[in-house]
Amino acid sequence: MRTRVITAVAGLCVLGAVLTFFDTVAFDLVLSLVCLLAIHEVYAAMGFGKAQWPLYAAAVPITLLVMLSTSAGVRALLLPAAFLTALFYNILLITHAKTLDFGKMSSFLYFGGVIIFCFYSLIHLKRTLPHTRFGYDAVYFILLILCFAWGGDTAAYFAGRAFGRHKLAPFVSPNKTVEGAVGGMVGSMALGALATAVYGLISGRVASLTVEVGVRHVVVIVVMGAVASVLGILGDLFASAVKRQAGIKDYGTIFPGHGGILDRFDSVMFIAPFVSIAVRYFFYHLV
Repeated sequence: MRTRVITAVAGLCVLGAVLTFFDTVAFDLVLSLVCLLAIHEVYAAMGFGKAQWPLYAAAVPITLLVMLSTSAGVRALLLPAAFLTALFYNILLITHAKTLDFGKMSSFLYFGGVIIFCFYSLIHLKRTLPHTRFGYDAVYFILLILCFAWGGDTAAYFAGRAFGRHKLAPFVSPNKTVEGAVGGMVGSMALGALATAVYGLISGRVASLTVEVGVRHVVVIVVMGAVASVLGILGDLFASAVKRQAGIKDYGTIFPGHGGILDRFDSVMFIAPFVSIAVRYFFYHLV
């Protein structure tokens, strides 16, 4: 537990440092690196090694193009790059039909796509809510995503230990309970409301407040917290199901006591796209 707490504190410090570069390309590059590390964890989980290096190598340029697509020039390259990447994977399977398992390859590509979708959602928030017009609103929503995910995880852990009786998904994740899931939902809603209240106070003093933090806003956030909690559990169980089928305990060791990138961001996978979509339709009515 001590190692987990120390790692979590260190991770939050790193997160704070990264967010100070939010309005620069450095933020996009850091997210790109994290995304590529997560994709490599899936690559390794599927049992691929040095012999299959083209499989991962082809994923690198298309991932970077997606993650750095705040630039109009990069966006212009996305369609032809996506076509060439798909073509390459088809040729790779044909030329290595005897040695390259289609099921594992498909799993790698699908999971990799989910990971890109997740981390691109954070880039999308930055692009949709530029600092020059919306102040720190994009940072607020990114932190809200993490509050929903990690706050829910923490609340579920303690609620499960204190009240857990009924298994939620015994084969996929034996330690998860229905009571823990309920506690996680309450935690996501509460932490989301708290983060919103704090942002309302801070933004009114040091930034241009573009989201009216009133009763309606808090109600929407609380409802989003409930939905996000369910999505976080689904992401966690999805990642756990893959681990169980792959026969591994953790996706990596980059975070002592926590595992790999995916062991920390599994609950964020579906929450990040959900919040990014909700921002467009419930807060700004952006075109």
